[in-house]
Amino acid sequence: MPGRGAPGGAPGTGAPAGASGGTAPGDFGGLVLELVADIPPGCVLSYGDVAAMLGSRAARAVGTVMARSGGTVPWWRVVRADGSPPVGHAERALPRYEDEGTLLRPGGPAGYRIDLAAARWRR
Repeated sequence: MPGRGAPGGAPGTGAPAGASGGTAPGDFGGLVLELVADIPPGCVLSYGDVAAMLGSRAARAVGTVMARSGGTVPWWRVVRADGSPPVGHAERALPRYEDEGTLLRPGGPAGYRIDLAAARWRR
């Protein structure tokens, strides 16, 4: 995520960077953001899960969308394939996981990982 700051989005506007409203057909970024917005509290998806639900294998493209525009959706609910929180955001994500009751387990570079077997959203 660029600069390890807050995930993207136009600050203070409530809209993703470059958003003009609605999702145009073929707008992968808009579809990613819509799907992430639908993930219920306490649940997560991996970047690859998001891509697969959109009929794609482009997990890295999902990561790019989240890095650029993910600040307007529950970005902490999209995690790495091993259950690790988004790179550079483990400290900011942890209280959100705890507040939502997301099941965690020890391990990983952040000292915790999401228990994907229990927390993965099954739409």
